[in-house]
Amino acid sequence: MPIYHKLGEFPQKRHVQFEKPDGGLYYEQLFGTEGFNGHSSLLYQVHRPTQVKEIVKSYSVEPEIAIDKNIKSLLLKGFELEPEDDFLQSRKPMLVNSDCIVGLAAPRKSLREYFYKNADADEMIFIHKGTGTLRTFMGNIPFEYGDYLIIPRGMIYQIDFDTEDNRLFYVESIAPMYTPKRYKNESGQLLEHSPFCERDFKLPQELETYDEKGDFLIKIKKEGMMHEMIYATHPFDVIGWDGYNFPYAFSIHNFEPITGRVHLPPPIHQTFETSTFVICSFCPRLYDYHPKSIPAPYNHSNIDSDEVLYYVDGDFMSRNNIEQGHITLHPKGIPHGPAPGATERSIGETVTEELAVMVDTFRPLKVTKLAMGLDDGEYYKSWVE
Repeated sequence: MPIYHKLGEFPQKRHVQFEKPDGGLYYEQLFGTEGFNGHSSLLYQVHRPTQVKEIVKSYSVEPEIAIDKNIKSLLLKGFELEPEDDFLQSRKPMLVNSDCIVGLAAPRKSLREYFYKNADADEMIFIHKGTGTLRTFMGNIPFEYGDYLIIPRGMIYQIDFDTEDNRLFYVESIAPMYTPKRYKNESGQLLEHSPFCERDFKLPQELETYDEKGDFLIKIKKEGMMHEMIYATHPFDVIGWDGYNFPYAFSIHNFEPITGRVHLPPPIHQTFETSTFVICSFCPRLYDYHPKSIPAPYNHSNIDSDEVLYYVDGDFMSRNNIEQGHITLHPKGIPHGPAPGATERSIGETVTEELAVMVDTFRPLKVTKLAMGLDDGEYYKSWVE
């Protein structure tokens, strides 16, 4: 996201001495992506960010796969996932490939006992239920129902929840996650036809800076492994930073739908993109207004991608018997479309209140054992009249 932002104190020039009031220097760290060619920020820290005292243990967090090569449409009953106290343990991968992990989480407790860093992937966490604050070493972001939290890879963070009733839908992306190119000009500014603008983003505020030495547990995910390490100083010791690489939030309620006289394809709902998948927001909107329009989507073949839909709220016109927290998977190789009766009952309707998040991946998704525990077992036959 090419938006310049800054918090705290930093020198006027890059890579020069930045002296502490009581003597000594603050330590500069480049927080960058794609080598030195992607988005980056310059952080200034009270202590060296390189002080690892001990690697406590390392263990695999690779998802267990139930179906490696899937052709079956699935419906997962997401709200049947049992809540867990620990934030990381509550995160359950449902669908995976070499590019991404699509999962659910129902954490009861705030992440305060340790710090977390995903060294491999950008994270998108969609807040279905719950409010709280994402706390990072680059500042804090309050969140609420409907917020997408975008957390760049390498970000050290904790997360506070206000209650124990929290439901999250998340995606981990090996490729960097950006706003769609077609919404932006050559300089990266969002254009007039974009369904959102820079004013809609929630940027980090309230920079927490701790000058503390001790034993600080940080869990780092890398290549399917979780590494538990002890840092010698508090990870939140950034005194100031500026740049373009930082966490932010965007509310699905601020997405302004694009509508037309006849039914428009799913790319009009696109909200984020990577080189390997896209994320779309289906929001309350006016239906198509041609006098002969059919508001229900037309049947379409999944030739190039697997389609995942996470149902958030409202009336899901194209499906039957869909509830909050359900996930549907329509795999590449077979066409899909409205449930029987949905096309006919959509005619004459003028508005929809549906709210959903879609993930379309360009490589097939594998189905985890955890996902099969939430599968209804019958969805793939739901188009039979």
